Amino acid sequence: MKNLPAILRKLKILPRWVIVLIDTGFILFSTLTAYLLRFNFSVTELLNNNFYFGLVIYATCGFLAIITTGSYRGIIRYTGLQDGVRIFFMLILNAGLVLALNLFTWVNSQHFIIPFSVIFISLLSSFLFLFNYRLLVKYIFAFYRNTIIKKSRVLIFGAGQTGIITRHVIDSTPRMQIVGFLEDNPNKIGKVVDGAKIYDGRGDNLDHYFDELNIDELIITVRDISLERKNDIVDACIRKQVKVRTVPPVEKWVGGELSFNQIREVNIEELLGRETIQLNNPSVVKDIKGKRICITGAAGSIGSELVRQVAAYQPERIILIDQAESPLYEIECELKSKFNGKVIPYLADITNRNRLAAIFDENKPEIIYHAAAYKHVPLMEGNPSEAIHCNILGTKTLADLAVEFKVRKFVMISTDKAVNPTNVMGCSKRIAEVYVQALNAKLQVKGNYTTAFVTTRFGNVLGSNGSVIPLFKKQIQEGGPVTVTHPEVTRFFMTIPEACQLVLEAGTMGKGGEIFVFDMGKPVRIADLAKKMILLSGMQPGKDIEVVFTGLREGEKLYEELLNKTEDTIPTHHEKILIGKVEAQDYEEVNRYIELFFDLINDKNELKMVALMKELIPDFVSNYSRYEILDKNLQ
Repeated sequence: MKNLPAILRKLKILPRWVIVLIDTGFILFSTLTAYLLRFNFSVTELLNNNFYFGLVIYATCGFLAIITTGSYRGIIRYTGLQDGVRIFFMLILNAGLVLALNLFTWVNSQHFIIPFSVIFISLLSSFLFLFNYRLLVKYIFAFYRNTIIKKSRVLIFGAGQTGIITRHVIDSTPRMQIVGFLEDNPNKIGKVVDGAKIYDGRGDNLDHYFDELNIDELIITVRDISLERKNDIVDACIRKQVKVRTVPPVEKWVGGELSFNQIREVNIEELLGRETIQLNNPSVVKDIKGKRICITGAAGSIGSELVRQVAAYQPERIILIDQAESPLYEIECELKSKFNGKVIPYLADITNRNRLAAIFDENKPEIIYHAAAYKHVPLMEGNPSEAIHCNILGTKTLADLAVEFKVRKFVMISTDKAVNPTNVMGCSKRIAEVYVQALNAKLQVKGNYTTAFVTTRFGNVLGSNGSVIPLFKKQIQEGGPVTVTHPEVTRFFMTIPEACQLVLEAGTMGKGGEIFVFDMGKPVRIADLAKKMILLSGMQPGKDIEVVFTGLREGEKLYEELLNKTEDTIPTHHEKILIGKVEAQDYEEVNRYIELFFDLINDKNELKMVALMKELIPDFVSNYSRYEILDKNLQ
């Protein structure tokens, strides 16, 4: 038994010529058996009928039939019905060749080389020997896989078409064994599909079946499962230490077929937030198709996805602006391979007015999606001049040029950190919001309303550059520890595609001056998120990987908000999208402050810069920051 794995490994790579010789040998043995049966095991009768000559003729014809039909090509350990059919046709050809020789000798010498009864018996016995020895080898390999190799016991959640296809894929995997299916549909429960029983997956039954059936893995194949139900299933798997995987959508199957490598572990991104919000506004098509669209920050997480989604609406051209050289080149290459319109990348800084003016003059953009910004809270807390320069003055430069070049719509991307800001980054984005809203109000009063300014506000996006989830994944891969700032810190999450859908929708819905906010669902506690990611990776928090609390960073909040306490909302045509009722400030007053920022930008006195920000935005109260001293002075 100890040498069996080595023997089987050698059999797995058995040369085809060996299979040909084995098959020929079985045909020879079958012919001998046929002779013995035909002549009642009489040696004298065998010799009188020149049986040895018949054996050579039959085996030679068999060899030619094997080579001609290619019956030796099948992989023996995977023998199936098709292999049996090939063997049968090979033996028919073999018998046909022998019959042809028999007829030839009859015409020439009036006697047969081989009795017809021997040909018939040999045909049947050869089929039995050749097919059954293949099945025997197949079952030896099956025994090896089932008893010697430890196989994971697997349940498939979903007994639909995708579940059945998944079962066939798993059956070809030596280290996995399908135990059955789980279903929420009561009409399917208790039935048998493809030899596997369908169990009741509703309610708390998962824990029971995991224990009773000794399950190691669960594969989710249902596509229209709700987020809440998916989380319940994953939580049950985590409780019972059952590995959970998922099958990708059919449209992502390579070549239209599912392979085992495509069945992947569940990503934490699939379990966060809430049900995906689908926006289907035909006005978006009308707004973008055939237009000249400019996207700033086009190489970033949000900007690059905006580029992809905008390209799908067939604009006349897309103007890409970013100062990150390599990422800009990558999105340009990606876009040119999929987009038939004109793609014009510009390596430019949004604070460079002359450069932007030249770009606008050449391209005459009709819609601007402004995604360029510095967004990392601790970095901006340590470099307030850069936050002011990019997020405030860069936005002012873009907005003023949009009016000058009569851009029809300017959509600014903001953040939940702009609400009751506790850090420089959040306050810089709030000031940018205030400026574009005040500018919009000024244009409306003057009646010179060529440009509509719209703002969108949302929380953290999953998988964006520098976000917490990629950081946690990296820390888990490196063996930990996973670092969380505070046990109670919570955040809202949404996917990058959803965030960009909101931006496009806001650009279409907005008439000017609105601040659109998204229903972000329930906030997620970051400590729970870290523990869940560790568990999904197959390890135990506190045992395999430690979760370490490092303390809140400069300017960081425990809880994020999407609206100020003084702000209210009004509904839109979509129940998940609201408009924040934020009163526009006086443009002249706001602009006076921002002009002062121009004067302070090169000043080394950072306290003076931040003090001016607090004066313009009284809600800006620093948290865990060296700038808290300014709040005490203002009291």
